[in-house]
Amino acid sequence: MRKSGETIGQSGMRIAAAGLETVGRRTLVQGLGAIGLGALGFGALGLSDPRPVHAATGAPGGGLDLADLETRHGGRLGVAAARDGRHIAWRGDERFAYCSTFKLFLAAAVLARVDRGAEALDRPIAITKANILPHAPVTEPAVGQTLTVEALCKGTVELSDNPAANILIREMGGLDAWAAWYPSIGDRVTRVDRLELELNSAVPGDPRDTTSPERTVANLQAVVLGDVLSADSRRRLTGWLVATPTGPNRIKAGVPKGWTVAHKTGTGRTPVNDIAVLTPPEGPPLTIAIYYTEMRKAPLAEREAVLAEATRRVVTALAG
Repeated sequence: MRKSGETIGQSGMRIAAAGLETVGRRTLVQGLGAIGLGALGFGALGLSDPRPVHAATGAPGGGLDLADLETRHGGRLGVAAARDGRHIAWRGDERFAYCSTFKLFLAAAVLARVDRGAEALDRPIAITKANILPHAPVTEPAVGQTLTVEALCKGTVELSDNPAANILIREMGGLDAWAAWYPSIGDRVTRVDRLELELNSAVPGDPRDTTSPERTVANLQAVVLGDVLSADSRRRLTGWLVATPTGPNRIKAGVPKGWTVAHKTGTGRTPVNDIAVLTPPEGPPLTIAIYYTEMRKAPLAEREAVLAEATRRVVTALAG
């Protein structure tokens, strides 16, 4: 049973910061994942470790300097990117609230269940009024009807439908099962603590529902470019990521003409995020994760422009 204040650390098991609480069931699940499947590192997945070696000066970068953007616009910017064995980062190993970017990986977890026969894309699920939360472009019109697992995944990724995400988590077994998926792909960093809409609170210093840019890049490599999913599931997921209309002024705005952007945005009270696999007309793809938070109050357009500029610099650094 989940306990209030339960946390999950990088090791997969952590005692709550506000006292020595009993470690809950979900923490134990992730801890076992970290020991078992979670012990599989980048090499076991056939991936290169995207974590850069940071400079001896202690600067928060790994071959990427975005200090001027933080100085000019305020806030804390986290970026990691990898291409063809080359990796760069700025605050790449720091924690950031992921907001709706998690929905990319939620859909991947559902597709992995489909691949192993534990779920069916055409299974209908009843949609009730009790399911509905703010931002429900797919589920709200379907109240009193059913939506298939595939339709819920598509709505979660393409339109970031919040009730669809919560329903998918419920159908896979709840937060315990969802939290256990990350260690299964070698991720002992990402934390799963709450459902929509609570996971977007993003209070500075709160480690709940956070990840790091470097870990996200590794996860993108695993599920979009690696063999965690079957070829059919990868094509389906990539199609949703390319089709999403969200975030045209974020990563998309910083990518050269002719590149394909398969991405998922996330937005909280303050955070403005975007994660993507970028495919040029020729050459290997580039994986990128950008999290931007704790900035001074500014129009959304200004915050999104920071992501676009960070993307341009990453592409310049890695496209050669």
